[in-house]
Amino acid sequence: MFKIYKNSFFLSVLIFGAFLVSSCGSTNNVVYLSNLDTSLKYVQIQKAVFKQPIIETDDILNVTIQTQDVTDPSAFNQTSLGAASASASATGGSEPGAAISGFLVDEDGNVEIPIIGTIKVSGLTTNQAKNLIKTRASKYYKDPTVQVRFANYKITVLGEVVKPASYVMPNEKVTIFDAISLAGDLTITGKRNNVMLMRDNGDKKDIVRLDLTSTDIIASPYYYLRQNDVIYVEPSKAKVGASNAPRTQLITVGIAVATLLITIITRF
Repeated sequence: MFKIYKNSFFLSVLIFGAFLVSSCGSTNNVVYLSNLDTSLKYVQIQKAVFKQPIIETDDILNVTIQTQDVTDPSAFNQTSLGAASASASATGGSEPGAAISGFLVDEDGNVEIPIIGTIKVSGLTTNQAKNLIKTRASKYYKDPTVQVRFANYKITVLGEVVKPASYVMPNEKVTIFDAISLAGDLTITGKRNNVMLMRDNGDKKDIVRLDLTSTDIIASPYYYLRQNDVIYVEPSKAKVGASNAPRTQLITVGIAVATLLITIITRF
């Protein structure tokens, strides 16, 4: 009889232990940069080198030209302060689904700006494009001030995040943590150690896996995002298991049957 009770006890412990293992996970899997030494108050990590994005076909540029004087007054409608401007802007900031307006880079890599004319900007950074446009604008403006920014610098975040969507970034220097924060952070069931990033590379698509729980992400060449990058956060096994109704029912039935068998064994 003691042997029967002993076997039933071990069987109960085994079932309970299996249930706990299947429902629990390590906190290291949900903490960002979890491999940092918590005993150190200050840590310095070498980060990736930021490279300015290049203007490409189908980009939309926000171009603003301002001056306090005009070489040819008949070419512009001046304000009461004697300033003339030609501008385009992206409305809505980083909000998903916002309308975007600006100067479209055509299939030949050109933008057409009123008065100034057609300028080839593909293959340039926004800083290089700014200098080129400023040189051309100097024919019409006296000491013009030029600003060039992307109006459609879009990053898409999908999967296990609070607000999956496409976001227009407020600036060009965007990290993967910036994009995730805009999406409201990962859910508790998002796999932080296996985040997928998809990036256009000419006529190919680069697909890489990133571990946000390791400090190695800061030195990764994919730490800084590029226009049109797509981030996909996979659900954890716990989330998949919880959403698998047939499997959950099978486990429940199995536990019930095992409990019934234990009861029968202990009585007889």
